[in-house]
Amino acid sequence: MKIVEVRLREQGKVMFFNRSNIEIKAQDIVIVESERGNDYGHILSDPNQAPERKPEGSVKRIVRVATKEDLEQIEKNRQDVKNVFRTAAKKIEERKLEMKLVEAEYSFDRSKITFYFTAEGRIDFRELVRDLAHMFKARIELKQIGVRDEVKMFGGFGCCGRNLCCAAYLKDFEPVTIRMAKQQNMPLNPEKISGLCGRLMCCLAYEYETYKEFSKCLPREGEYIQTKEGKGRVISVNTIKQEVLVELEDERKVEISFKGKCHKRDGKRK
Repeated sequence: MKIVEVRLREQGKVMFFNRSNIEIKAQDIVIVESERGNDYGHILSDPNQAPERKPEGSVKRIVRVATKEDLEQIEKNRQDVKNVFRTAAKKIEERKLEMKLVEAEYSFDRSKITFYFTAEGRIDFRELVRDLAHMFKARIELKQIGVRDEVKMFGGFGCCGRNLCCAAYLKDFEPVTIRMAKQQNMPLNPEKISGLCGRLMCCLAYEYETYKEFSKCLPREGEYIQTKEGKGRVISVNTIKQEVLVELEDERKVEISFKGKCHKRDGKRK
């Protein structure tokens, strides 16, 4: 099999597909097999190179490179679903349901409409589904998503000035914890370490393991250590440079490097 990675739709799931003998290139829009009929996606990996990851389970196939008619169908679906979204949002308001409609999308063949929404808890939307199915003459699916998924759908820019990682290239959301921010000496101010979704920034996980490894050989802030110039208290730690600033008993401050060596801790903490 000739395997390539495809991102379904614009910000959908990244999956493996068998290209067979179809001539494709990176960024091509292709029609692929899905569990419920055909769908479309964008080629991510270089078709001439094996993907870095290995597929798990069965692999469906690419049907064809999108034709002019396919592209016209995709664009028509995008335009028509705007009215579908407005109508559904109005119906949600009429039924006084405690849910926020985020996005709607047609299946490629228009046999199904999927609505994505956020809500604080579980919502009984059975009557709403019946209303929508009657109005649009299609199968209706409602999917509750989290705030991180919502931001991924719409994209934006992070505090770094770049496109949001989740919308640009992240395949899955990994757990991010406050411990990661502490390990990297980040300010524990929610405004400084939270993304547009209001959750901890995904990028906090990128260097966490490196910081964690480097920290193993470094004394902690507030710890007393013995230096060549006498005993002192660690007042700051630069994990990446593997340096600490120590205040000696005579109030002098000295920088101590731990590069290439592991410090054996002795002495007591403050």
